[in-house]
Amino acid sequence: MAETLQIDRIRCDGHGLCAELLPELISLDDWGFPIIKAGTLPPSLVEHARRAVDACPVLALRLASMTPVTQRH
Repeated sequence: MAETLQIDRIRCDGHGLCAELLPELISLDDWGFPIIKAGTLPPSLVEHARRAVDACPVLALRLASMTPVTQRH
């Protein structure tokens, strides 16, 4: 199942640890807040993403599973 990174922008204090641990997917804006590359996580970066989530001091970063959308008739 595909996973994405999500940030709670209200909770984030801009510590920047996530960008240090996962520079492939997270950069910082001019104020030090994360900008997450859109899309699903490449399998090779999932473990790095988990470490970045665990290191967030205010628990603003999380992994979310993408579930397929089904159509109703």
